[in-house]
Amino acid sequence: MIPGFKYFPEYLNKDEQKSLLEKLRNKIQQNPLFEPQMPSTGKPFSVKMTNFGSLGWVSDKNQGYRYQATHPSTKSPWLPIPDILLKLWNDLADYPEEPECCLLNYYHNEKSKMGLHRDEDEEDQIAPVFSLSLGDTAMFKIGGLTRKGPSNFIKLASGDVVILGGKARKAYHGVDRILHGSSQLLKHGGRINLTMRRVTPPKIHTL
Repeated sequence: MIPGFKYFPEYLNKDEQKSLLEKLRNKIQQNPLFEPQMPSTGKPFSVKMTNFGSLGWVSDKNQGYRYQATHPSTKSPWLPIPDILLKLWNDLADYPEEPECCLLNYYHNEKSKMGLHRDEDEEDQIAPVFSLSLGDTAMFKIGGLTRKGPSNFIKLASGDVVILGGKARKAYHGVDRILHGSSQLLKHGGRINLTMRRVTPPKIHTL
C-alpha cells in the first residue's frame, strides 16, 4: 500500500454511528442534499451531496469544481462540522489545523459510485484527506500516483476510517460499487461517506 495510507476498521461503534447519523439528519434539514453536475457536460453525479464547515465543495456545468462558503441551492452558509467529527480529525489526522470542509456523499442507489480521482481542488495539499463510512459497505479502490497504476480494493464498512496523507494524499482513489443490504444503519439503505479536508494553507504567524 502507498505510504501515508491509514485504515482504522470499525473505529466508531454502532452506538456512536447512530448518534452521529442523528446529528447529520438534523443538519441536512437545513443543509439539504443536492445533485452536483459534471463540468462542461452538466451530467449529474451518481451521488447526492451536502457540506459542513466554513467551505463546501460543489460542482456545476458553468463553474466546475470549486469550494464556496454557501449552499448552491439555499445560498445560506454551510452549518458547522459536527463536534464528533472534529474530535476524530484531532485524534487521527496528525495535522495542527482543523478541517474547513466536511463533504457528505450519499450513495443512494445501485448506480452510485465514484470514479478514480485525486483531491486536487484544495490550496493546502499537505493536510490529509480524512474519510469516514456510514451504512452499506463500499468497495474502495486505492491506486498509485498515476491513473493507470496498480490498484487495491478494500471493503469499507460502517464505522471505518481511512486517511490519505503523505504520498497517499495524491493517490488515485474511488468507490467501485456499494454492497447494498450489508448494513441496517440507514433506514432506506445506501452509504454515507464523510470526507474532511483542509482547503486553505495555515496562516503563518509573525511577531
